[in-house]
Amino acid sequence: MLTFIYRKEMISTLKEKLINNIKNTIGWKTNRKLIVFSVDDYGNVRLNSKEARVNIDKAGMKVYSRFDLYDTLETKQDLEELYAVLASVNDKNERHAVFTTFTLPCNIDFEKMEDEGFQQFHFEMLPTTYKKLAVQQPQAYDGAWDLWQTGIAKGFLKPQFHGREHLNLHIFNDKLKKRDADLLTALKNKSYASISDDDYSTMSSTAAFDFWDVKENEALAPMIEEGLNLFEKVFGYKSDYFTPPVFNIHHSLFGTLYENGIRYIDLGLVRKEHQGFNSYKTEFNYTGKKTKEGLITMVRNVVFEPTEDRGIDWVDFTLKQIEIAFRWKRPAMISSHRVNFCGHIDPKNREKGLLILKNLLSRIMQRWPDVEFISASELGALIKKGSNET
Repeated sequence: MLTFIYRKEMISTLKEKLINNIKNTIGWKTNRKLIVFSVDDYGNVRLNSKEARVNIDKAGMKVYSRFDLYDTLETKQDLEELYAVLASVNDKNERHAVFTTFTLPCNIDFEKMEDEGFQQFHFEMLPTTYKKLAVQQPQAYDGAWDLWQTGIAKGFLKPQFHGREHLNLHIFNDKLKKRDADLLTALKNKSYASISDDDYSTMSSTAAFDFWDVKENEALAPMIEEGLNLFEKVFGYKSDYFTPPVFNIHHSLFGTLYENGIRYIDLGLVRKEHQGFNSYKTEFNYTGKKTKEGLITMVRNVVFEPTEDRGIDWVDFTLKQIEIAFRWKRPAMISSHRVNFCGHIDPKNREKGLLILKNLLSRIMQRWPDVEFISASELGALIKKGSNET
C-alpha cells in the first residue's frame, strides 16, 4: 500500500514538472529575471461584512468557495499591510514589489436597487462605493480610497481593467426576474456571494462575458466600452491591459477591446472558447502571441494562492515554478487573487496570505538577487517593442 502511494505521488510530481516545463517552452523570452504579480478582483464587492456573511449563512445559502467566505472590498488595513509587505524587498534597481491589480471600476448600487424593490440592476462607480462604506463601516473603510491613490502614486499598485463589474448580467437579471431567494438575500446584505449558477450550463454567476447564444456578445461590446471609459474616470488613465473575469471571453469582442485602448489580453494557456449552445473550441496560447486584431496575448505561468488549501508549501511550490520560468528565459508571471490578502471577515486570512507573500518575496531575493519587479503593462510594453529582450 505504501509503495502504491509513493508511486502515485511520484507520478503526480513528474506530471507537475512536465506541465510546468511545457508551458514555458513557447513564448517571449528574455535574459532578465522579471517578476510580475497579476492579482485579480480588486475593486469588487463580494461580501459586505462579517454580519452579511452571518445573515447569508442563516438563510441556508451554500459556500461555493473561499471567495464566498472571505472576499471583500479591500479595506484600509488590507492596503496598509499589503504595502508594508511589498516594500519589504527591493530588486536590483532598488524597486519594491508591485501588484498589477486587475480591477473593476463599478459595483452593484445596492441602495438604489433596494429603494426600487430590487426590480432592476443598477451600478455605481468605485469611489462612490468607498464613500458609502466609509460612512457605513468607518473603522474599515474611512480613508481607504485615499490609500488607493497613495498606493498607485508610490508604485505599489498598478490597476488594469477586469471588466465593468464582476458578475454575469444574464444570470443576475434572470434570477432577479424570478425573485430568486438567494440573490435577494445577498442583495439585501449588500453582497453578491453564494450565488448558484447550476441552472446555467455555459455561464458562471461571476463571469461577466459568459453567454449561451453567441449573439449575446453584441450586447457585451458596449459594456466593455463603457467599462473602459469608467475605468479612466476612476483612475485617471486608460487601461491597456485586460483580464476577463474567470478568463472567459469570446474573440468577437477582441476588436472592441483594441479600439478602446487595450493592447494586452491575459488568457489561459489552453483555452476552451465557447462558440454558443454549449459548443467549444480549444485554443493554445503563449505570451507574445498576437491576435488578428492586434492584441498581444499574455499567459500567466506561475500560480500563487497562499490561502487556498491544497496541502502544499506555497512558497516552495511558487519558487519551483519561477525557477522553471527563468530556466527557459521566460518572465515569471505570477497569478493570484485579492481574497488571499483580505482580512475584513477574518483577519487571520489576511495574516496568513501576507506572511506567505513576505516569505516568498524574501526567498526570491535570496535566490535571485538580480530579479526585477515590474507591472504587467511594463512587461507588455517590452514585448511590444519587438524581438526578444536580452
